[in-house]
Amino acid sequence: MADEVEQESKKKGGLLKWIILILLLAVLGGGGFFAYKKFFAAAPKDAAETTQAEEKAADPNAAPLPGNGFSVTLPTFVVNLADPLGRRYLKLGIDVEVISEEAVAELNKKEPMVKDSLILLLSSKTFQDLSSMENKILLKKEIVDRLNQIMGGAKVLQVYFTDMVIQ
Repeated sequence: MADEVEQESKKKGGLLKWIILILLLAVLGGGGFFAYKKFFAAAPKDAAETTQAEEKAADPNAAPLPGNGFSVTLPTFVVNLADPLGRRYLKLGIDVEVISEEAVAELNKKEPMVKDSLILLLSSKTFQDLSSMENKILLKKEIVDRLNQIMGGAKVLQVYFTDMVIQ
């Protein structure tokens, strides 16, 4: 009789372990699925975003997207940074992407003004201004704005840093 009670308690203990194991696997599986959907699955495009992209693609007068323009390589800039001790300098190689071949010719024609403006801009920066990724992206935007101002319109699409040394 005592043997039968021990066998029943072992069966109940084994059954309880299986139930806990199955529940644990279900919870972990659900959590894994949620994490996958939240962090790794691609977000679906909204209908509005798709429609706007189609409208831009259909417009023949629209400016080309960055990556589809004409490239101009500017000479490498070497400037002292605006640090109090004056011991740091910046060496920067820049490629400029413009919208058309006419813009390439205009940029080449206005190269002295472009160089002057960029030297003044770059030499006004400190080491801290150029140390983070966000500030480098901001510098790219500032350069695009300056070049568009010189060229008179939105003719510069993007600026690419081909060489950057801060010492």
